[in-house]
Amino acid sequence: MNAETGLSRRALLAGGTLALASCTPPKSILVHEHILVDFAGAELASRSRYSHDEVIAAAKPKLQAIAKLGCVRFVDCTPNFLGRDPRLLAKLAESCGIEIWTNTGLYAAGAYRYLPSYARTESARELAARWIAEWRNGIEGTKPHFIKIGVNDGPLAELDRKMVEAAAITSLETGLTIASHTGRNAAPEQMEMLLKLKLPMNKFIWVHAQNEKNHQIHAEVARAGAWVEFDGISPKTLDWHQDCVEFMAKEKLLGRVLLSQDSGWWHVGEDNGGNFRGYDSIYRDFLPKLDPKWRTQLLWDNPRSAFSV
Repeated sequence: MNAETGLSRRALLAGGTLALASCTPPKSILVHEHILVDFAGAELASRSRYSHDEVIAAAKPKLQAIAKLGCVRFVDCTPNFLGRDPRLLAKLAESCGIEIWTNTGLYAAGAYRYLPSYARTESARELAARWIAEWRNGIEGTKPHFIKIGVNDGPLAELDRKMVEAAAITSLETGLTIASHTGRNAAPEQMEMLLKLKLPMNKFIWVHAQNEKNHQIHAEVARAGAWVEFDGISPKTLDWHQDCVEFMAKEKLLGRVLLSQDSGWWHVGEDNGGNFRGYDSIYRDFLPKLDPKWRTQLLWDNPRSAFSV
């Protein structure tokens, strides 16, 4: 082999390597998804109602599909008493090679059906002590990486406000971010509470912000420093979600935006988990509608910043 031939082959190999690298999708994080949910209510939800093997058989190929599309972290937002199962998540993470995060906190939305009885009698500080203990000691060998709460429509009732206060106390102690499933007209009220409790606004995520149709409220929340999460992305909502993101970009607020699908949901109690949706629509259907320069910020930089401790 002469020098010229050797050089040509090296160039070809280098070109092939570059081509392969260019086909590797950029890393991404999905900030609001679910593996499993149990809507039986706090007193009835139980792991005896489903099989890990059945759930894994359904979920594993869906997670493997997004791993190939660049997803390296999957934030599971199923709260305690609504199907939270860290052992199941750990099994799936190990088999799929994706980090799967779980949470601490309680979910008051849904007319309080998913609150355990102690949540009605304990103070916000007592509830926070439980959540802080989960962070310190772990949950079945897994540490929670964020606080998940849910509140009903505003104006908030006493139980809802107690969840917000408990979350603030927990966040101030642990540094964990609060992701709050937020009913209608409840985001500003939560932020007002958190400000009074001296919680930095960058520790608050307004979950389901796409349900608010007034973009000016999206902008106000973002300018205050909180995170505005447009989740629920699906083939039926692409135009509205695109409008939300493009508005925030126009207002130079893209740095406060989070995106996800609120997808998955093996429904405990339904045959074969019911309608268990996949997680790849955001990659295949939604991202192509956006400016490609936004992808890294929306699916990597912003999630890492939002959930930093």
